[in-house]
Formats: sequence, structure tokens, C-alpha cells
Amino acid sequence: MTNFPEVGILPVIMAGGTGSRLWPLSREQHPKQFLKLHGDTTMLQETVSRLATLDTLDPVIICNDDHRFLVAEQLREIGKLANNIILEPEARNTAPAIALAAFTALKKKPDNDPLLLVLAADHVIQHETSFVRAVNSAVTLAEAGNLVTFGIVPTHAETGYGYILRGEKVSESAFKVAQFAEKPDAKNAQHYLESGNYYWNSGMFLFRATQFLAELKKYRPDIYTACEHSASRLTEDLDFVRINKDDFIQCPAESIDYAVMEHTQHAVVVPMEAGWSDVGSWSSLWEISEKDAGGNVLKGDVIQRDCLNTYVHSEDILVAAIGLKNTVIVQTPDALLIADKNCVQNVKNVVEVLKSHERKEYKKHKITYRPWGSIDTLARGKDYIVNRLTIHPKKKISTQIHQHRTEHWIVVSGTALVKQEEKEFLIHENESMFIPVGTAHALSNPGVLPLEIIEIQSGNLLSEDDILRVSEFNSGK
Repeated sequence: MTNFPEVGILPVIMAGGTGSRLWPLSREQHPKQFLKLHGDTTMLQETVSRLATLDTLDPVIICNDDHRFLVAEQLREIGKLANNIILEPEARNTAPAIALAAFTALKKKPDNDPLLLVLAADHVIQHETSFVRAVNSAVTLAEAGNLVTFGIVPTHAETGYGYILRGEKVSESAFKVAQFAEKPDAKNAQHYLESGNYYWNSGMFLFRATQFLAELKKYRPDIYTACEHSASRLTEDLDFVRINKDDFIQCPAESIDYAVMEHTQHAVVVPMEAGWSDVGSWSSLWEISEKDAGGNVLKGDVIQRDCLNTYVHSEDILVAAIGLKNTVIVQTPDALLIADKNCVQNVKNVVEVLKSHERKEYKKHKITYRPWGSIDTLARGKDYIVNRLTIHPKKKISTQIHQHRTEHWIVVSGTALVKQEEKEFLIHENESMFIPVGTAHALSNPGVLPLEIIEIQSGNLLSEDDILRVSEFNSGK
């Protein structure tokens, strides 16, 4: 069963969103929260690991159904997969997502009322000690019935964030919220900075589950009712908690700020100076990254000469940059972005063009993830596809039949257990197996190391439409 807390703080990590401003690394099916943008682990993994020195239980992750296997795999890698992923059938913004977490926690543990520490999976916090200190200082406030938001002490006049105006002081570390302000123009942003009374709106919160739901019911009963009904019929599927889709799609989409925080009389703000960034663009990523003497950030196989304040990211080729200033270059196996650093907010417009032309580059990378591993598409032609399959130890691909294509498997690392009709075969490194049209087959990794296979599909229908699953195996190909 899902691990919800007996008492204490329950981290709720929201892992939705598409991060279109960080294209081409961020794609609809693999957005920025699942990328390694600022360290050796992904942003989601960093967010979970940041909780290590706080007195919390295993976090609950809320994500889109399409991203469930990515989330599960990344939690598994850091030992935090504990049947703790709530799936949204459709995105409905932050207020419904948090309501789902609150209802689900109370449903699982009716006699307890945890503090929900609401975090985004795609934020960078460079000073984790300051983050922990701010959260700990907010616990007493939240236990007293306040809805605590964390305001980032601004370091410059930023026009890309919303702001929070502080009111009267309520403790040594907190103030009443006087007003939420929309993203300002440059003049107002400068005024906010100079006044010393405004904070950046971080989108992080701490409050009792029941207190949040009471305020939501008071100000947005339509969202409350839809989420209550959705969470009343939970089902568990592998590592996932599924809520009722028919009820949830009736729920209005709304942010927690608009739904609750701008109306409640119990909102307080705790200032935080923790090197925070929402990494909303390539320029913001450049700002928080380690730079060379010329202000350049270089990732991957990159050579630069006479460049200044430039960001270069290469996935798999050599990139040489000469004489560039304030430029962003991002290379992936299927796309290349070159932009003036002052214009990177317009990357989202490129994504919209790709989407309107139904180009796959806006949606997914060459590598796609499955519960059993991953598929890396190496080559594609009119009647063939060449994939590299990676199958995790003790995992399998469901038994299936193809009516329009053959498959040829070559084991390059590990040992494969292949079932063809009623026969089973062990296929070792440098050995191969041919799967004719119309043959029931299954593939699994019986070993303790990852299995690597080159798969060649050949035929006149190479899509998911030509997969007939024979067995009931939820994690199928």
C-alpha cells in the first residue's frame, strides 16, 4: 500500500509541466524536471534528496500519467520508490493537484492530519541549509493553522516572477501576506526590489492538509468537490495511485494562488535566501551555473575560443564556438538551438511552431522510457527501424504478436531469455534471434546486470498499432 505518514511532514512534489522554454533538452514527454540540468542527478532527484536533513517521510509525487515511468525509474535510482506516485489523468494546475494529495493522505490515514510541504520538482536550491532552516521555522506556524508560503528574497529586479508583499510581522521569521502581485514590468520590479518589502513567489508551501482543504472548500467549492469525488475511489497499479478520471476531468484548472492564497485570511510568508531559481529559461540556467573566466558555461564535448557569457550544451557531438557573446547553443541528437541569450524567452514560440506542424521534436527525444527499461531509436527508414533496447535486471517485455513486421534481436551485452511460441531460449552476447510475422514472443532479462539489445524492425507497419499483447502484463512494450 502507499506509504503515507503516521504523523509529521508529508512532502508533496509536483512534477507536472512541460518546460518548453528549455527546448530542445526539455520535451513534452521528457520535461525539465527529469533532466540533469544542474548537477549529477535530475531536478526531481535533487528535490527529493534535498529532504534528507528534514524530518519528513517518503515524498508523494504528483505527475501526469504520461510521465509515470520516468518518475518511477528516477525514484528507483535513488531508493525512494515506495508506491508513492499519484497520477493526474489530465493537468489541472496546482490547486487540484495539492487537493488530490491532501484527500489521498487523509483517506489513507484518516486519524492523522499531516503537514503538507508542497514543492516543485523543477526548482534549483543552491543553499540547502537555508532551505531547511526556513522550512523548520514554518512548522509551528503551519501547525497553528496558517497557510505558509515561502518568499524568495530578491537579488535583482526580476520581471519573470510573481511577487508577494509582506504585511505585519507575526513571528521572528514570518509576516502576514498583504498582497500577491503579478509579474511586473521593469519599473515596478525595480520598485519592489528597492522597497525591501516584496519577495519572489516561489510556489512552495507548508500547511495542514485539513486546513488547506477547508480554505479550498470555502473559496473554491467546485474544485474541492471534484477532487473529493476523484479521490474517493483510488486504485493502485504497480507503483502508482490512480484517481477517478471521470470525476477529475470535471475539475476546473486553477493555481493555488488564485484559488486559495489570494483570498484566505491565514496566509503568511516566510522569507528564504537559498539560491533559488525556477530555471525558467536558458539564461536563468546560465546564471546559476559554474562559469569559466569568460563567463561561459560549457557542457559536453565543447571547444570555445574568445567567447563571452555564452552557454553551450552538447549531447553527443563536438561543438566548436568561436567569438560568440551572450549566445546559447544547445545540441541534442535530433535538434540544434542557437539563440541570443537575451531572446531565449522566445524559445517557447519555436515549440509552438513545431507543435502546429506536428513535428515530433517538440514532444519526445530519441530515447523513450518503459517500466522495463528504455528504447533508443538509432535509425529509421520507410520500412525499418533500428532500436537499442535496455532491459533492467529481472524485467520483461510482455508477450505479443506483430502481424505486419518481423523483428531481429542481437544481444550486445548481458543474456536474454526469449520465449517464442512455447519454446524458451537463452541468447548470449553476440548471438541473435529472429521473430517472424505472427509469432507470439516475449523478451526478459534474467540476469543481475542491464541487458542491451539491438532490435531491427522490418515491415510495412512499424507503429504501436501492430502490437497485440497476448498476456495481461501492465508494463508492456
